[in-house]
Amino acid sequence: MKYKIVIEKRVEKDTARIPAHDKANIDQAILSLATDPRPHGCKKLTDREGYRIRVGNYRILYTIDDETQVVVVYRIKIRLNMCFRVLSNQQI
Repeated sequence: MKYKIVIEKRVEKDTARIPAHDKANIDQAILSLATDPRPHGCKKLTDREGYRIRVGNYRILYTIDDETQVVVVYRIKIRLNMCFRVLSNQQI
């Protein structure tokens, strides 16, 4: 059972800023959603409909329609660790 992958325009903007080596891993993860839309390690979102998977420091956000067998990728976000960012800016 293969799902169709739909990528929204916002994702194209998100990926424009991602380095090539990370982008290749993200592309591979998105393509694998066609065969397994709920892979091991995916998390169901609590504040909105959909799921997320982690690829390195990035999160791929998507929804699944099982009736039409469509996966819609609507956002890719970088996971920032603000603690380290704040600590690195402070003088010790």
